[in-house]
Amino acid sequence: MKSAVETLSPTRAKLTIEVPFEELKPSLDAAYKKIAQQINVPGFRRGKVPALVIDRQVGRGAVLDQAINDVLPQKYFEALQENELEPIGQPEIDVTKLEDNEILEFTAEVDIKPDFELPAYDGIEASVEDIEISDEDVTEQVEALRERFATLKVVERAAADGDFVTIDLAARQDGEVLDGAEVSGMSYKVGRGGMLDGLDEALVGMSADESKSFTSQLVGGDLVGQDVDVEVKVTQVQEQELPEFDDEFAQLASEFDTAAELNDDVRERLGRGKRLEQAAAARDAVLEVLLEKVSIPLPDSLVTDELNARRQNIEQQLMFAGITMEKYLEDEGQTTEEFEADLERRVRDAVAAQFILDKVAKAEELGVDQNELSQHLVRRAQQSGQDPQEFANHMFEHNHIPDLVQEILRGKALATIVESAVVKDASGNAVELKNLLPDGTIGEPAAEVAEDADSE
Repeated sequence: MKSAVETLSPTRAKLTIEVPFEELKPSLDAAYKKIAQQINVPGFRRGKVPALVIDRQVGRGAVLDQAINDVLPQKYFEALQENELEPIGQPEIDVTKLEDNEILEFTAEVDIKPDFELPAYDGIEASVEDIEISDEDVTEQVEALRERFATLKVVERAAADGDFVTIDLAARQDGEVLDGAEVSGMSYKVGRGGMLDGLDEALVGMSADESKSFTSQLVGGDLVGQDVDVEVKVTQVQEQELPEFDDEFAQLASEFDTAAELNDDVRERLGRGKRLEQAAAARDAVLEVLLEKVSIPLPDSLVTDELNARRQNIEQQLMFAGITMEKYLEDEGQTTEEFEADLERRVRDAVAAQFILDKVAKAEELGVDQNELSQHLVRRAQQSGQDPQEFANHMFEHNHIPDLVQEILRGKALATIVESAVVKDASGNAVELKNLLPDGTIGEPAAEVAEDADSE
């Protein structure tokens, strides 16, 4: 076999592969044997039909087609190795010459990993914002805890923000109640939002047995985004009574004896969460610095596929949340053009980062053992809400294990880069980065996990 490579672009190559006919012989023999098992020819037992008879009965062309289909993947793979190419995606293969008993020639165009010089990644310097925990942050957490132990008392007054109301609600179009758009006896917290635009504004000032109508738009179903007439009736107004934040409450709601101890614990837990957020920001900042050090040509097909996948994922999440894309963009203060530009920038950075991490993993000669793969399978199953064994079976059956191995290697490469980095906050303090997990996420520092385990 002979092969030659033509560089079509920094991310696409064309292989021309010549295969002498003697190298096709095993595939031809296998094709004749397979066809012999499939046809009935008088005078010959099934599977014992000679090649000449098959040529007359079925045609030499059918045999050649089957043999070529069998040999192409193998020769394509050999050509990739011979020319040291790393493909991305499936190739476009075209048989350009076929001379029986002489030669087979075919071409394969495929996207390839770009070649680039790996920048220095040891000791990267980056900065992140300071950790700030305000009294308002602590108060917000304490109030949320008090609300968990709150009681409701029926009141004879108009509803206000923060009250709980029991409502009957129906949405109509052209006077007809829409399917799935009618509820009764539903408890709703005024000011919570997220249900129907205009509902909270309508409820404020309404008393029990009062009704009100307003126009809104549905956020789901076939009529999403269309104007509908909504009628809401309040049947009960309840006021939320929060318990006093004192020592008695601390003993009821926690393992602490005093409100001061509970307050300190809330602040400490907030600080722990903020430190994890800061470490995650540091990880991203280090990767951003590394990306700025190198220019990597990206395959258009890979960028397009990732863009489509991310866009579809965002749309699904918004649909599940009952939010239209228009509403989301309005809340984010973005135009469609700004959203698309930001999404493409993030996708291009993500794809470039993958190429860098793959190269770092290779340079560092990183590997994956069975225990790491098993732990990653369990983590991925938990993230998707699936049974770990069922998830693992699916991954093996659909040959996704190499993709998971690549994820682990990239995580290890990222940990290698980040743990050698020098990251400081705005005040000049070093940021702890030793708790980066193999999947690239930030975990609890070991010391803090141990403290939690000892306190349980």
